Amino acid sequence: MRSGAKVAVIGGVFTVVASGVGYGAYNLWNGITGGTTQTTTSAAAPRKAGSGPVTAEEVERTAKDFLAAWAKGDEATAGELTNNAGTATPAVAGFRDEAHVSKAVITPGQPVGPKVPFTVDATVTYEGQSKHLTYASQLTVVRGVTSGKPLVDWEPSVIHPKLTDQSALRTGEAPNPPVKAVDRDGVELTPEKYPSLKPVLDQLREKYGSEAGGKPGIETWIESTNEGGADQTLLTLTKGEPGTLRTTLDADVQAAAEQAVKRYGESSVVAIKPSTGEIRAVANNREDDWNAAFLGVQAPGSTMKIVTAAMLLEKGLVSADRPAECPKNVMYQGRSFHNLDHFDLPAGSTFKESFKRSCNTAFIKLIDDVGDDAALGKEARDVFGIGLNWQTGVATKDGSVPAESGGVAAAQYIGQGTIQMNVLNVASITATAKNGSFKQPVIVPRDLDDREIATASRPLEGSAAQQLREMMRATATSGTGAAAMSGVGGDKGAKTGSAEVGGQADSNSWFAGFADDLAAAAVVQSGGHGGDAAGPLVASVLKAR
Repeated sequence: MRSGAKVAVIGGVFTVVASGVGYGAYNLWNGITGGTTQTTTSAAAPRKAGSGPVTAEEVERTAKDFLAAWAKGDEATAGELTNNAGTATPAVAGFRDEAHVSKAVITPGQPVGPKVPFTVDATVTYEGQSKHLTYASQLTVVRGVTSGKPLVDWEPSVIHPKLTDQSALRTGEAPNPPVKAVDRDGVELTPEKYPSLKPVLDQLREKYGSEAGGKPGIETWIESTNEGGADQTLLTLTKGEPGTLRTTLDADVQAAAEQAVKRYGESSVVAIKPSTGEIRAVANNREDDWNAAFLGVQAPGSTMKIVTAAMLLEKGLVSADRPAECPKNVMYQGRSFHNLDHFDLPAGSTFKESFKRSCNTAFIKLIDDVGDDAALGKEARDVFGIGLNWQTGVATKDGSVPAESGGVAAAQYIGQGTIQMNVLNVASITATAKNGSFKQPVIVPRDLDDREIATASRPLEGSAAQQLREMMRATATSGTGAAAMSGVGGDKGAKTGSAEVGGQADSNSWFAGFADDLAAAAVVQSGGHGGDAAGPLVASVLKAR
């Protein structure tokens, strides 16, 4: 303990006073054991080595000693009580010196095995301003690999649940002024009303806060050093003056998207205006703030058949009203593929019928006729703009369709294998099919920063575009998308998709659709068939147009 520090135990609360200034308080035993013991064991007392799993007594004592050291600002002792003192020690010091926490009341809860939950009530003080920052976190006690002693398994999230190896806790003048983001009609977009927009608004503030003309305030924030990451404000001590930032979003469509994703956990939806590429809505239902709709990558299932069909149509290998064989099963270079429930279509059935019924075998049987392993990737890039380094205004992941051969190439034709997409990519593919040419998605107007917008090499060939829309319309009215799209009016089209993912009992549900000048796509993790889960999400967003 530092010179001049006094320890007082009052009503079960451990309080440290150093140089006359109270830094920390720690609820010593009540939270851990439910008892009222008011004695303590010094963190500096010898700690015995052991073997095997940590005991309940070791968990209690290690958690108590670590949290007490942290609460009083003793970073050296706190670090020594972890299995990574080199990282933990400066993190605990930073809690005081960089986050400017002048007092911390840390209250542990009931341990669950080696895990101990706790709450933190931190008083942040900066330039005469003080406010409370409260949150919950947890730590895990493990046995040291070399020492055999019980130690806190160090993770940055111990200090704050949103901290990672690529972020830090800071207090001071905010690095960027706040922004008042508004939709295309000037309606304010707040994370309180539109929760899914929080990570988007954080990125917009970081990238465009200065251009929007505001003035920064005093804040506590999570500073991100991760590519594509954004700072996250945790506490505002002094409000700044926000500048107004215009976006392409539509408040009504965004509200519909927010409501839609509430139906399923791990779901995402994006809506785009096909004629301009303007993003009208983005929503996610997740436990964290990660924007999976823009940054996720996974197989898109049969929604990829929009691109595959476009390629086959442009090459003249199929036409919407020409017969295309759709057997129950097909073998391609040693790999077997089949349709859902092993259905087949009668002889003479058209390619449009195979498309609207999502017949896998009809597509795979044509691979040898294409004769180019890179053809699908070229179509995706040259016509649909996939992989062209989009500059939407916030961080996004471009889709990927790598050149493959054999069974992997066959799987790509139906949206499986090594194809990687997210909902933004699939919504854009749908918008391109509706419009006939690619318009790079944007969430803020290009004239805000004159950034370079991606352009595709060429539009979709006219006859192919017309036939593709015809087949998507048939899917929405009498095919696999009909049930979901039944309540959507106007000129409408759709494509369903189910993507198998290793380790999941159920496939991911994908759905892509358009209605007039709005296109949307959605995914529901482990949602099953495309029309069952993702379909109603897309339909409800399209109705809001």
